[in-house]
Amino acid sequence: MSQDVYAAYIGIDWADRKHDIYLHDCTTGEGEESVIGSQPDAIAAWIEGLRKRYGNALLAVGLEQKRGPLVYALCQYENLVLYPINPRTVANYRKAFQPSRAKSDPIDARILVELLRKHGDKLPAWQPESAQMRALRQWVESRRMLVGEKVRLTNRLTSALKNILSSGARLV
Repeated sequence: MSQDVYAAYIGIDWADRKHDIYLHDCTTGEGEESVIGSQPDAIAAWIEGLRKRYGNALLAVGLEQKRGPLVYALCQYENLVLYPINPRTVANYRKAFQPSRAKSDPIDARILVELLRKHGDKLPAWQPESAQMRALRQWVESRRMLVGEKVRLTNRLTSALKNILSSGARLV
């Protein structure tokens, strides 16, 4: 998608309790930082503020995740074009251009916007997975958990048997 179709670029650094946001308004060229809560009503109120300000104009949103509560909260709004950006990309960009290399949520939100503005043509927009893909992902994650549980139980059993044998006890 062409970069000049967006009314604003938004970077969101996600956290459990709050989200740091950096917004670059393409009309004014101004940037602004804000913080919102991570609760669904806080996100909905923030989106409502964006709607009042920009109407239904397209807004590019950079995030460091492909799925999760924030993505699912934002994907229901048609005017938000979500760009999941690999956290390593953000970290490497920060290392390259931040002299202190200090991790900071507001700085990472700014970096997300900078990556969108300067390299948006190389970043694919988020597309929702098909129902079959979501089901397959759930099956794979369930299998992974079961395999992990089997390994954990096998290790516990092996350790218990080694303890019994090392104490001089004999198995009958």
